[in-house]
Amino acid sequence: MDLQFLGTSSGVPTKARNVSATAVIEASGKHWYLVDCGEGTQHQLLHSSLSVRDLRGIFITHVHGDHCFGLPGLLASAGMAGRIEPLDLVLPAALHDWVRLSLAASETYLPFELRLLPVERLEQWRSDHIQVSTVQLSHRVPSVGFVFTELNPEPRLDIQRLEAEGIARGPLWGDLAKGLVVEHDGQRLDPRDYLKASRPARRVIVCGDNDNPALLAEAARDVDVLVHEATYTQAIVERSGNTFGHSTAAAVAQFAEAAGVRNLVLTHFSARYQGDPRRSPCIDDVRDEALAHYRGHLTLARDLQRYHIGRDGCLAPVT
Repeated sequence: MDLQFLGTSSGVPTKARNVSATAVIEASGKHWYLVDCGEGTQHQLLHSSLSVRDLRGIFITHVHGDHCFGLPGLLASAGMAGRIEPLDLVLPAALHDWVRLSLAASETYLPFELRLLPVERLEQWRSDHIQVSTVQLSHRVPSVGFVFTELNPEPRLDIQRLEAEGIARGPLWGDLAKGLVVEHDGQRLDPRDYLKASRPARRVIVCGDNDNPALLAEAARDVDVLVHEATYTQAIVERSGNTFGHSTAAAVAQFAEAAGVRNLVLTHFSARYQGDPRRSPCIDDVRDEALAHYRGHLTLARDLQRYHIGRDGCLAPVT
């Protein structure tokens, strides 16, 4: 499973960072899922290898514009790119009419079925390879995090079960391994019953805006990667006296350390943090504050950078 960040800025874009959008990519490297879709997301996709025709679902964490204003353009471009497969769009119910009106008012007619699903009622969403659930967060408006869990990763034949049921080796085994339904002694055999995971499933949480990381305590247990906003450093919050519904790098890092999170990815940085260390405040301030509280593997997300969860459980940039 990979992650690719299409936008890592908070509120407004900068010259180096677009607003929120994160791609979660299946282990196969083809099918992918989009969490949030800030304005300009479709432009960012042009600088990646991701195709809207391979997109399997879009998930919006909350109603704020820097997390959803890119939707109408992305959907229209998907249609113009020749997409015909249905697409699930999981987002707050308050945005459903806005999406419909945006498409209708602009006379945008999609050649694929767009299925609008309210995130408030989402218990579990599944594709062939991924299961998605939600965790409630705390922000100025309702906000969620999405938990992505692999289903039956790198499946291998359950040889013990096949032999126990007297199913002899041969072409039938090969068909089951390919995921095909077969017949044996007058019975239909479902390949899902005879394939089992060859490694533990990876779990990734991609959060919306949140000023209370402790709400993730249960969901973050044994998670491989936690992607969480770190809009401010503590010094900025102390000067302003308000978090505006966001987290500091210190708060997220303290939680991740206490929860034993192996890979912590910080994103959604205030536009005030510069990339040039000679200017202040600098993005290095966010990293230094997090490292003061967290001993795991820390990543500050960069726009368009793709990261891979290795077999050693470590998240590393893909070159």
